[in-house]
Amino acid sequence: MSIITNINKAFDNRIRLGIMSILMVNEYAEFKTLKELLDVTDGNLASHLKALEKQAFISIEKQFIGRKPNTRYSASKIGTIAFKEHIKALERIINKQKK
Repeated sequence: MSIITNINKAFDNRIRLGIMSILMVNEYAEFKTLKELLDVTDGNLASHLKALEKQAFISIEKQFIGRKPNTRYSASKIGTIAFKEHIKALERIINKQKK
């Protein structure tokens, strides 16, 4: 078995990796919070969120708070499993290099 077997291409990009990392340790994150933490533009963040949504790795909840739209993101069950497998694969690569 190759040491890169469970590396998931969806998490190759640093922004998608950052989004999933934030969502793994938080119940949810709002668009504004993700944008600030990752220091990206609206358009850039939106395109990466759409890529993760397309893979069903994140769940999206849209609501209004007062009259303002609010969008919250969370890691889906599928996304959580895929991300954990990705991290384990990275750990295997790192541990293999230590020997």
